[in-house]
Amino acid sequence: MPRLAQFAIFLACSLSALAAPRAAPWAAALEAGGSALIVSVTDGDTLTLDDGTVVRLVGIQAPKLPLGRPGFEAWPLADEARAALEELGLGRRVTMYYGGRRSDRYGRALAHLYRDDGLWLQGEMLALGLARVYSFSDNRAAVPEMLAREAAARAAGLGIWRNPFYGVRRAEPPNIPIDRFELVVGRVRDVATVRNRTYVNFGDDWKSDFTLSVSPKARRLFKREGYDLDRLEGLTVRARGWIKSYNGPMIELTHPEQIEILDE
Repeated sequence: MPRLAQFAIFLACSLSALAAPRAAPWAAALEAGGSALIVSVTDGDTLTLDDGTVVRLVGIQAPKLPLGRPGFEAWPLADEARAALEELGLGRRVTMYYGGRRSDRYGRALAHLYRDDGLWLQGEMLALGLARVYSFSDNRAAVPEMLAREAAARAAGLGIWRNPFYGVRRAEPPNIPIDRFELVVGRVRDVATVRNRTYVNFGDDWKSDFTLSVSPKARRLFKREGYDLDRLEGLTVRARGWIKSYNGPMIELTHPEQIEILDE
């Protein structure tokens, strides 16, 4: 084989290795997609590639910008998050990797992005403290690794973790904003199933105290994963999700990664 051809094959293999995810237990769950250049960044978790693909960085949530939404106020550090993603990715070639559902209702690709030098954009935004883990039941690959990176940034007080807007809330109703994505920590008082729905209660009054709610479909997923919700009773946990008001503040749990046991 001519040396030029040998070098071309070596170069192609080298570039492929750089674009591939670093070895990790969850890497096998990711399936490679296409590669392209990042040409614009919308906010801290959304960008556009030179082939026209709009990518939502799956598994994370960066501070939100108004983006033309009437009456919407930018979340603290939203500009900083966008600037950080621009610094990390603008003009760089990335490879898309999928670990679940591949697109959302807006037609955006739901992908993990790796730069041509192997840098994982989701992981870096979390490590900088400029995003939170935001997972879904149909897209759970790499969540444990992302939670670890978020925890390290939170412990170090980086980025958003210096701002009270993103502070971890105590499981007490006056401290929990409604209609916001929040992290909430507290000790589970009891776990009860009523009319086929499971409730993880944090107080004595189920009509006003903070609660986690689990539908029958979600409970089946927990069971398949070997996750016994009843064992949460008496444990201190940290839950994450959108807070809605239903007999007090409540988070709907759809998958196990939304809740972390802090006593273990």
